[in-house]
Amino acid sequence: MSQTHIYNGLTGRRNFLKVAGAAAALLPMTEFASAADKHSHDKKAAKSRGTEKKDAPGAKTLLATESLRDLWLGHIFWVRNVSLAAIDNNAAALKASESQAVANAQLIAASIEPFYGAAAKEGFFKLLAGHYGAVKAYLLATVGDNATAQTTATQSLTSNAEELAVFLSKANPYLPKDAVQSLLLAHGGHHIQQIQQLKAHDYASEAKTWESMKNHVYQIADATADALTKQFPEKFR
Repeated sequence: MSQTHIYNGLTGRRNFLKVAGAAAALLPMTEFASAADKHSHDKKAAKSRGTEKKDAPGAKTLLATESLRDLWLGHIFWVRNVSLAAIDNNAAALKASESQAVANAQLIAASIEPFYGAAAKEGFFKLLAGHYGAVKAYLLATVGDNATAQTTATQSLTSNAEELAVFLSKANPYLPKDAVQSLLLAHGGHHIQQIQQLKAHDYASEAKTWESMKNHVYQIADATADALTKQFPEKFR
């Protein structure tokens, strides 16, 4: 599949990606009520009086959405930093940024463990690592002006999108494979476009790409929370 095919995913693709769960979101949900001793005491007192306030419908889903948005925003933020460091030939910045990018991928992978188990978390992380590896390979090929390596990296990014789509569609009945794959191709296209613009020092265009990229990963996060609510409604009551 060509780079052009990936670019085509950038326009007209509003398919929802139901990626995975939100351990990072669920932990705050369960711990938030007891975060302060005073709040815990007041809550118990209110319960004894029969006046305890119920959570608003959808409150947990909203919190999951916000947490997932943070995780996916972190992904594109650190990958952008990796790109800038590689283009500037800044080894120290590259090492630090890459460490954060990997840590972020581990958090995204860990988010599905409460729903699908540890083995699924490990499998998801391997696929996310494959996504990052393909993006980095494209980045280094672009820095080195190696068109052949760019093509190979693009093919890896494309095949990884399909692997992720298969993995996620099997995990959740609300994850149609074609929709997941289409959205991941668009996400990969954003990475490619951003790398090219940063390499060309076309920062005005890259700023527009960043905005599109951000909105795109927010769509991923929002749809993820929706998918989890549908598949595991008991966890969001």
